[in-house]
Amino acid sequence: MVQAYILVQTEVGKAAAVAQAITDLEGVTTAEDVTGPYDVIVRAEAETMDELGRLVIAKIQVIEGITRTLTCPIVHFK
Repeated sequence: MVQAYILVQTEVGKAAAVAQAITDLEGVTTAEDVTGPYDVIVRAEAETMDELGRLVIAKIQVIEGITRTLTCPIVHFK
């Protein structure tokens, strides 16, 4: 299982709507609108890195109001 945080920038005034739309996607565990350089922080999971990439590109980046995303895969150092 691959997990990642996805940092999302939106158009002004669109963060709440974007967070709600992302929350409804399969593979998304949470989507919160926040303050700072990013407007929404998403936690997502997928079986493979390729599947995670498809989630971001085909389902998240196409949501109206999103201007940029940054995907940060979670790593576990042992």
